[in-house]
Amino acid sequence: MSEIAKFVHHGAAKVTALTLRKVHKKLPLLKVEFAQINAPKFPHLVDQLEFLADVVEDYAEGKADELPLTAAAESVFALAYAHRQLDLIPDSNPDYGYADDSSVVRCVLMEHERVFADYAQQHGLSWSKITVKP
Repeated sequence: MSEIAKFVHHGAAKVTALTLRKVHKKLPLLKVEFAQINAPKFPHLVDQLEFLADVVEDYAEGKADELPLTAAAESVFALAYAHRQLDLIPDSNPDYGYADDSSVVRCVLMEHERVFADYAQQHGLSWSKITVKP
């Protein structure tokens, strides 16, 4: 298992129902924040974050009960990590500031690719647009 996967699993293990509710409540603001990300080296990051935000929203509202709890918890962790002001690599770094955010998000997408692809199809979303590429 990669170090980033261990990091994601460790972080997601700390996600509680309260954490889920807090992130769910902040989703409108997070979506605006994520839409403003300018990361040309990570062109899929905004779409990937928006997808995970939709997953968390639907899960919290009982519209995606088919998703495993681990997929929801890891999605919550990825959103919270991307929102953090103190990253492993500061977002202010013009070339690689979003590398850590992208790695965490892609790890979550890859770990749950099958269930997320099914979710995307059920909700009329293009999984190929979301992709697991940087």
